[in-house]
Amino acid sequence: MALPESITTCLSQPVHYAICKLGFEKKDAYDINNVLSGNGEVCWQAVTEHVCYLESDESVDFIKSIRSLGPVCESVNLYFKSLSKEQFVIQYASWFHWTNCTEVFLEVFDVLQYTQTTEIDLGLMKLTSCLERALGDVYLLKGNDCPFLLRDLLASEQLADVFGQAVMNVLRVFIGSPHGLNLRNVLWHGFASPQEIPAKYCAMLLLLTAGLGQLLQTYLLQTKGVLVHRPYVIFVSLEELDAFPDLNDEILSIAEELVKLSSFVLKTMLPFWIAALTAFRKNRYADSVILLLPQLEVGLRLLFTTTNKCPNRLLTAESSAFYTTFDEMLAKHLDNEEVNQLPVVLEEPAMESDFLWDFLNHQEGPRIRDRLSHGEINLETFPREVANQIIGFAITILCRFSDEDMYSFKEHMVLKPLMNCASCYRSQFHPISRLKKQVLECMKSIQLWPELPIVPEEQVEKIKRLEANAEADTSILISEIISQLQHYMPQNFFSSDDPINSVLTERLLVELCDTRICTLYSPRPVLEVVAVLRRISAQCHQVSQQVIAGAGLRYTQWVNKTLRSRQRHNYRRMLNSIKFLSPVLRLILLLISLELVSVHSVCKKNPFDYQQYLKFLKSVLQYTENLVTYTSPEKNKWDETMELTKRTLIKIRKISDRKLMLMHLAT
Repeated sequence: MALPESITTCLSQPVHYAICKLGFEKKDAYDINNVLSGNGEVCWQAVTEHVCYLESDESVDFIKSIRSLGPVCESVNLYFKSLSKEQFVIQYASWFHWTNCTEVFLEVFDVLQYTQTTEIDLGLMKLTSCLERALGDVYLLKGNDCPFLLRDLLASEQLADVFGQAVMNVLRVFIGSPHGLNLRNVLWHGFASPQEIPAKYCAMLLLLTAGLGQLLQTYLLQTKGVLVHRPYVIFVSLEELDAFPDLNDEILSIAEELVKLSSFVLKTMLPFWIAALTAFRKNRYADSVILLLPQLEVGLRLLFTTTNKCPNRLLTAESSAFYTTFDEMLAKHLDNEEVNQLPVVLEEPAMESDFLWDFLNHQEGPRIRDRLSHGEINLETFPREVANQIIGFAITILCRFSDEDMYSFKEHMVLKPLMNCASCYRSQFHPISRLKKQVLECMKSIQLWPELPIVPEEQVEKIKRLEANAEADTSILISEIISQLQHYMPQNFFSSDDPINSVLTERLLVELCDTRICTLYSPRPVLEVVAVLRRISAQCHQVSQQVIAGAGLRYTQWVNKTLRSRQRHNYRRMLNSIKFLSPVLRLILLLISLELVSVHSVCKKNPFDYQQYLKFLKSVLQYTENLVTYTSPEKNKWDETMELTKRTLIKIRKISDRKLMLMHLAT
């Protein structure tokens, strides 16, 4: 991919005019004392009078408002530059407490004093995300479900009730509306080049945030309300995000050279890449990722527009159209229903698409860009592990989209482990991947059953012949089902002498779950099946946990002789039921694993049979849900468990013949 040297901005002409020129057209100096009282409080009426409205429908005239507010913003910027840090803290720090991010806003003040190449942009991105989160907290004083989009939040009646509609219209001039400056979206989606956003708009938003704090304090005193801050999202199971090795100084130094040479990087955006790598070196991990994510979007947008032959989409969209963002770039089809060529380009290897979907889109993944841009993550405690993965991915994509004469970089010994990890990456957060994890975790739980403390057999009355027959019937049914399925399992797992213990093992499930399955753009029927399978697996796991907890409790009560006669009888039935319930649950996990291997083909080639099989799966789900109820401490219905299990196994045996035909057709 050749680098378009001619690209100096990613702002379309109207957007560039609105951001870079419109607010500078009025040359008159503005007296800061008009908008600030003696103690630094914002005189909101003096600010709101600069918002202009259309005569036709009394909606905000954004063009006139930007032009009118330009001198006010310049005056605020000069005022902040005249203050020392100590003066600013004394006068304004307390007005930022409502955001729960006071330090972020104090940092923005520091940035305004020095105006380094990328710091204004970084400061604005952090400011807008923290402000959005705080406004969401205020919304919840009066509403229930906080809007996800900033534009809907700012247009809400709830915030207008607290701050006043005129105040919210001032904010909408700067952020949240595609008709205004829209600074938040322009920055977070990577359209703004370094220093394209005037520092005075950052200064104005800083002052407006303090002013909102003043208004909120008055409102809370009047209503005797209390602002509650929602807890931050915390990344758990960080080991699941561990795709790339730890980045050392040598790798980062090579990366700094790569960004200067790779065709993935627009020259005008180069300072952002360097700043991101520098921030990582300085342990500013949130800053590093905030700077880098928009640049990954820019690079992918360049690829997207090149491969799909729509160069005009590289620039910001106007208010009447949509931005070309991650969501559209990773979609299967374009808005005209043609096939999106970007995933095709990224498919060799497939990791780029899988990684991006994992880290940005999948609902059970970290969704880093969403959560950072909406202020859901504590910036001070952002984990190095996550930043390491984003930068590691960025380095591999820089290598992939580089010129042939950069072979020495690609083959560099230090980068080899990174590239190897990239080629081996598999989705961790697609529903299919989560199902695989659920199956193996459930199996580990069931494998604890033999270690459960049980009463010695000589202390337990012999089971009734009926129960012995039920256990034998169960074993026969399971063996028959396994025999039907053996041809669709890996070799060397089936033993006719002991089909249950040779097949229903963790080793087989691990091998089946390790089968590589395409997760990108899974069709709806596949996702429907996977959703049911996940619910079945979850119910099985809950049954296992209840058995473990119940068996432990009853054993302790037996030893302490605190069980009544009926409870002792029920405990004996529990012990008998556990013997046959373990292979039943393991069989269900095996069926889930085999279904995963064939689900794409079956759903695609046999739509009618797929619907029939989906009904069957839902009946198995109903069985497992009943199991959860019967094995719960409150019910302890072990006789019903045995009878229900036998009926379900008979149904599975019947459907397994049909399923074998489906699998045969699919292959």
